[in-house]
Amino acid sequence: MNFLLKRLAFYLVAFLVAATFNFLIPRLMPGDPTDIMLSHADGTIPPEAREALKATFGFIDEPLHIQYGKYLSSIFTWDFGTSVKFFPLPVTDVLLTALPWTLLLTGSALAVSFSIGTLLGILAAWRRGQGVDMVLSPLALAMQSVPAMVVALTTLYIFAIGNPILPTGYAYDPALDPAVSLTFLGSVATHAILPVLTLSLVFTGGYLVTMRNNMIGQLGEDHVHMAEAKGLSDARVRYAYAARNALLPSVTALALSFGALFGGSLVTEVVFNYPGVGNLLYLGILARDFPLIQGQLLIMTLAMLTANFTVDIAYIFLDPRLRKA
Repeated sequence: MNFLLKRLAFYLVAFLVAATFNFLIPRLMPGDPTDIMLSHADGTIPPEAREALKATFGFIDEPLHIQYGKYLSSIFTWDFGTSVKFFPLPVTDVLLTALPWTLLLTGSALAVSFSIGTLLGILAAWRRGQGVDMVLSPLALAMQSVPAMVVALTTLYIFAIGNPILPTGYAYDPALDPAVSLTFLGSVATHAILPVLTLSLVFTGGYLVTMRNNMIGQLGEDHVHMAEAKGLSDARVRYAYAARNALLPSVTALALSFGALFGGSLVTEVVFNYPGVGNLLYLGILARDFPLIQGQLLIMTLAMLTANFTVDIAYIFLDPRLRKA
């Protein structure tokens, strides 16, 4: 219990620090959102209308500390104001529309990359120094080094442009109306293949390398040698004695990578025009949509902290020593 209370206090402080940065970053960006909104009006908007428009979106010239106080208040009321880019929709509605698509994308990519990377890492460690390891280890390092943008453009060219067997973008066929039907769900699955493939290729290498290194460390432990001396099968020694203990650091890497995956989905969503929160952040930056940027960054922060807290809870079940802490 003490362990959980300490972690909760830590995450509360981390959230306040992250929220402060979320408040400051848009205000440090060059450009005025009102100027961008009225750029096509060629100066025909009278000053009174301009001030009224700024007041509507909350762009009032107040001292920074007063703006910060209102911003913190909006977090707890979950009211981020009106979006500039998608006027007159509230930011909350815009984010709630996009969030399920990003969760679908990142959740699927996380499940695929962690499962494949962990299993291949176990195999590479068990066959260390042999042909399988000599192929998988360099390949994993190479996969880690390639930027997501390059992977996304490559998969787009190979499977959607050079060989048009998969759609080039968006979350589903625009000709369909969203509904719980096999046709619509099939369209969603088909449109998610390339973005999920891109994110999975980027992150599988990291899980493979982490699990391989952890596994090699465990294979030298006494309890593994004892299991082998008992004559247990290779599969039982590999998974029940070595892989189970080696999995603990990989779970930590899983939490950290979820934040990176959530943030890294921005590039993938932009390339495939996927309607997630990453694409929203890109559109919000172009429009200097401060309310939307703040709301999106806050969602990203909450997702990362929630993932880390979930891992802390998982640690309690995986490591009995923490239950007594």
